[in-house]
Order: sequence, then structure tokens, then C-alpha cells
Amino acid sequence: MTEHVPYVVVGAGAMGLATTWQLARRGHRVVALERFERGHTRGASHGATRNFNNAYAAAHYLDLLALARIGWDELSRSTGEPLLRLHGLLTHGDDAVVADVHDALLAGGERAEVLTAHEAARRWGGMRFAGDVLFTPDAGVVRASAALKALERGARGHGADVRFGHRVVSLDERDDGVALTVDAGGERRDIVAATVVVTSGAWSRGILPPSFPLPRLTVTEESPAHFAPIAADPVWPSFNHLLPPERYPANVYGMPTPGEGVKVGFHLVGPVVDPDARTFRPVPARAAQLRDYVAEWFPGLDPDSAEPISCTYTSTDSQDFILDRRGRIVVGAGFSGHGFKFTPAIGSVLADLATDDSARAAPPFRLA
Repeated sequence: MTEHVPYVVVGAGAMGLATTWQLARRGHRVVALERFERGHTRGASHGATRNFNNAYAAAHYLDLLALARIGWDELSRSTGEPLLRLHGLLTHGDDAVVADVHDALLAGGERAEVLTAHEAARRWGGMRFAGDVLFTPDAGVVRASAALKALERGARGHGADVRFGHRVVSLDERDDGVALTVDAGGERRDIVAATVVVTSGAWSRGILPPSFPLPRLTVTEESPAHFAPIAADPVWPSFNHLLPPERYPANVYGMPTPGEGVKVGFHLVGPVVDPDARTFRPVPARAAQLRDYVAEWFPGLDPDSAEPISCTYTSTDSQDFILDRRGRIVVGAGFSGHGFKFTPAIGSVLADLATDDSARAAPPFRLA
């Protein structure tokens, strides 16, 4: 028997759950389908923390960040779960970028100050600095695993139906809706939805119809690591370190993760992978580079204490997100590396696109 529903969200990671929550709280009947079990580690949404990084100069990201902050606060109030820990963010390594971001944040009404390397080192003794350091106090981390639970709880509280272990094996747009064939533990189920939102990360291309104009999405396996602090009670901010390409493979990001150490990682350096055939292990040469970087720049961390983490990035060539609609199909993709902080805002934009034919995301997020 075929099930008919107004809205189906395919993929119930962070972005899919946020979209489901936003649709449900607006009074819509919505079903979310996730192929894996709750809390799985095969995608990009697992783990304890993500950077709540506000060091952007582009207006479309600052606008999205403002909407996200409202969404995180609303979700926290509605579920009783504090989701942001705002211990501040440091951005350094390129004085021109520091100045541009500083000016953009002040123009947008955000708090930001530029410190000298000496001033920053006095405040955060576990780190080294060179050049100007941008400090943004209203940044920090999102409690990622707690956020997933809160999003699901919020969505279900508004009547959403979230189904784990439901893999979409075909998706076909027809005149009467979008037909989905679903494998639920070996049992086939057929669903027809008026509108489908696809938020399937690394699996997006395999789910969407071949004719859908999705740009190239590159899936990589990234391996940041947690490092143990040397001092018992250090003070750690989140951080972005902009590095010269002739010496390092990429820029570095990181944040404190209570109980696990300080997370440090190179941005977008991992090998291209099939998301269904990952090693879940770091590339030895990259792990050695990360160890040497920590030894050079973090006197407050033990460089030999690395506990690697494995996650996938799914990225567009520009590293901008995809937030758009064609026909009855809405797509949210390409978030990896810097998307999690925007989660409730992305859910809001995707819900707008699903419910309003005239809605449009900012131009950099639209399909060609």
C-alpha cells in the first residue's frame, strides 16, 4: 500500500532534522527518512562539538549566522537543552583577513577586537601566535550530539515522524508528486510526497534523479584529532589559524571538547572516498603533519597524545552551500567543513523553499 504525505525529508542528520523540525513547528505533516541508525558515525553530524565560528566577512554567511543564532536559542528554550557554549573564538595568521572580518563583524553589530600576538599569548597561554589576532567573544562551540537529540525531540514534539533504518532506494518526480521506494529492514515501502527535501550529504547524488542539476560534490575523509592539554585547568577558546600554503597543507581549525581534549584539524585535506568504503583511519603523512603543527603552535598540548577522529566532508568546488529547489525537489548539500553552526538557519531556509514556490536562498547558494 502506498503512503501519501505532504513532505518527506531524506536524510536525518543535522540538516535533515533541522528541516523536519522547522516544517513540523509550522504545522506541516512531515516524515524524515534516515538510512542508518540514530547516532551513527558514517556521515558528518556525529561527535560532541562543532565550531560556532562567526569569523566571516561575506554578508550572506553573516545573515545566515544571525538566523542560526536565533534558531539555536529557540531550540534551546523549547527543549531545555543548552546547545551553545560561547567561550570565544580566535582567528589569526593573515592580518588582511583578520582586518576584513573585524570590519565586517563591527558593521553588522557584532562584538570583535583585534589583539597583538603578545596580548593573545598572555590570555591564552596554551597557544602561540604571530601577527594580529581577532577575538570574537560571542563564538565558541555547538554541542553537536546534544543538538541532534534536541532537533529530533523538537521535531517529534510537533508531530514529525522520524524513521531510522529507512533507506531510499529510488526517487522519481511525477505529475502527482515524488514517488519514493524505501527499504526498511528488507521490507519495501512506497511513499508519494507532494514535496521532498534531500539532505543526504555524501549520498545526495545517488538519491537524486540523474537529470537533477546538482553540481559536483566531492566527498573526502577528514581526520582531525583530540590532543590532551598539559596543564590541569587550561583556558581554551575555539580557533582558526590561517596558514601559508608553502609550509602547511591547509588552514587549521579547532575547539575545546570537555572530556576529550582540544580538537585540532587541517581543513579539507583528506583523500576522496566512497562514503560506503571508508577506512576510518587517518592518512599517516597527514597525521604526522598535524602532530608537528601542534608541537610548533600549541605549547599547552601534548603533541603525542592524538586521538584521531574520522568524518566525511561533502563539498562543492566553491565550498558554498547548495540551498535550492527544482520542481518538487528541494536540495540542501555541500555543508561540510563549515556548515554545522548554521544548522537551524539552513533548516529554516529549506523549509521556506519546500513550502513557498517564490522563496529563494541567497544567490551564492542557488543552483546554476
